[in-house]
Amino acid sequence: MAEGNGVLIIGESAGDELSLASQEILAAGRKVADDLGQELAIAVFGDAVDAVARTAIAQGADKVYAVTSPLLAQFQVELNLAAAETLCRETSPAIILVARTNQGREVAPRLAFRLGVGLAQDCLEVSIDTSNGKLLANRPVYGGNAVAVISCNQTPQVAAVRPKVYVPLEPDSARQGEVISFPVDLDVSMVRSRVIEVVKEEAEGVKLEDASIVVSGGRGLGGPEPFAQLEELARLLGGAVGASRAAVDSGWVPASYQVGLTGKTITPDLYITIAISGASQHMAGCSGSKAIVAINKDAEANIFKEARYGVVGDWETVLASMTEAVRELVQE
Repeated sequence: MAEGNGVLIIGESAGDELSLASQEILAAGRKVADDLGQELAIAVFGDAVDAVARTAIAQGADKVYAVTSPLLAQFQVELNLAAAETLCRETSPAIILVARTNQGREVAPRLAFRLGVGLAQDCLEVSIDTSNGKLLANRPVYGGNAVAVISCNQTPQVAAVRPKVYVPLEPDSARQGEVISFPVDLDVSMVRSRVIEVVKEEAEGVKLEDASIVVSGGRGLGGPEPFAQLEELARLLGGAVGASRAAVDSGWVPASYQVGLTGKTITPDLYITIAISGASQHMAGCSGSKAIVAINKDAEANIFKEARYGVVGDWETVLASMTEAVRELVQE
């Protein structure tokens, strides 16, 4: 591709709403675009995207490409990929940012390959090297034990940014921007895979990734039954329940509970860990927590290096006392 200009975000939407991950990456893109002194654009896909476009402008976009086709009403990786490639070749952005969601994991590497460039994957932060205007991407390596800074030397520079590492900008409904219609010619023959069934998991209360308080359990709980006690504490606190990979792999809780490098990334105000050792893979998913409280019988557990408050002791005794204290406070 020719030398590019501007920052382009590959957006996601559900119905008339711009996804939270796209709002987060708009915040990342806004800073990058401002440092470059260039425009920030976002591509939104669908058959009717007017409301999404307005939200994107209010959240920081200078320009919205309304990539439309009747075949884009529902996400299909081959169709969205073809539409994104067409847009990128037409507009020649210097930098392309993608949220590393389920959709982003499908689109980002394929798009980079089709454009003949590399991909900075699972980024915790993106910034600009002011000496040369190149994109710098911070990403975890060695199982989250270290952070590598990657420089992108090809154009366009493509990065997939982990959700929950940026906070969306405050929406400004008075903000002005340009919406550009970009119809694409797609054919159903492009589709190599199709959605057979969508199964929605019924969940009560706040979503794990949106919760301001999370109570998580690990291998040290010994089985699935103790998670009922964690759920009681989370309910009293108005929070959600999470788990380590070991607890999920043991079949004690669903995979949707998993916090960590291969699970969900959370950024709660309060993160209470119970019988979790604090391996780097787990901490990679919760390092953005404002305060971590650790309960573990092993005084040498790594979790205590990360926690603001720690209790060394038998989790059953400590959890029971904590739950009772919270219950009394709630009832007051």
